[in-house]
Amino acid sequence: MKPSSSRALFVCACLCLLTFGIVFTMVGTVLLSVMERFGIDKASGGALLLLMTFGVLLGALIFGPIVDRRGYKAMLMGSTALIILGLQGVAFAPSIGWLRAAVFLIGFAGGIINGGANALVSDISGEARGPRLNLLGVFFGVGAMGVPFMIGMLTSRFGYASLIAGIGALVLVPLAAIATITFPPPKQAQGFPITDAARLLRDPLMLLMGLMLFLESGLEITVGGWTSTFVTEELAVSERSALILLSLYWAGMMLARLAVGTVLSRVSPFRILYTCLAIALAGAALLLTTRSVPLAALGVFSLGVGFAAMFPTVLGFVGSRFAALSGTAFSAAITMALLGGMSLPYSAGVLGERFGMRGSLLIVPAALVVQGVLLGVLSRALRRPSLP
Repeated sequence: MKPSSSRALFVCACLCLLTFGIVFTMVGTVLLSVMERFGIDKASGGALLLLMTFGVLLGALIFGPIVDRRGYKAMLMGSTALIILGLQGVAFAPSIGWLRAAVFLIGFAGGIINGGANALVSDISGEARGPRLNLLGVFFGVGAMGVPFMIGMLTSRFGYASLIAGIGALVLVPLAAIATITFPPPKQAQGFPITDAARLLRDPLMLLMGLMLFLESGLEITVGGWTSTFVTEELAVSERSALILLSLYWAGMMLARLAVGTVLSRVSPFRILYTCLAIALAGAALLLTTRSVPLAALGVFSLGVGFAAMFPTVLGFVGSRFAALSGTAFSAAITMALLGGMSLPYSAGVLGERFGMRGSLLIVPAALVVQGVLLGVLSRALRRPSLP
């Protein structure tokens, strides 16, 4: 069958990434409530973030070869259904064991749907993949911002369980969209080229971009997962206010990705990335040094803006450089990214127990400085001709 139009496929991918935005922020949004409900400490709370990210990692690891060999539709439908099931599990878990299983499930399915949505947009966008991947990231921001904002605004009227269950019901919308779309055929329907895939995984440029995404994913999950706890403990704001403040982080990321997606075709991507790194460093410095809630809010918003461009733009480089095996390349890149998403937030939780949240989050500016160095290396590497 002829695939649906590029516009219809892009809309479907946007709904999928919106769903991943919900998954990505759900645990961090309700973390403080979960810690109180089950009587766990910060290290155990960090372990929940680690478990979710481990699930995302496994999903990211398997989606690429499946896409290249089998195509998109069945994979995206199955993962969306698992997310619905997992969100209901988070809402009504009777014990910490059931909660851990549900958190892992939504992470695993989220990893598949995240990778699939990004790979799909890369495949259908040609030379416009960079701008379109940034625009795709806006919908991640809608889901990521909407969860803390909705829960923060409605938590006085509804319990956490009802709100999370309602959010899970909304995921039926992207499930219906996936069911009605005709996707492109698989790229390697006649057999998966294992030798080419192995060479890709050893490519120095692939490893360099994976290291940059390792840091970026770790930063995004650390700030998204621990900001509410940080402002509650360090600035003595209410839990409701902390969730609303967290929504500013995702709002900054969403608005900046919308801006980047519209100007990327006219401005050097490296100029944009360096500018975003500078904004993120300024935001981190402001958040970690101020005792003022308004200034902390500005710092959180600036971090969202500063983080916006790195992930989708570097994924655009990956899709352009390794187009013949885009699914597997995205799988490798996102898997390396999520290793950072596992280690940095967990480290922040452990350090927070010993030094407090203000001290533990010093890993954010440190990682940003390292990213700046790697960005210079990547700029020089991409000037070299592509490997055959």
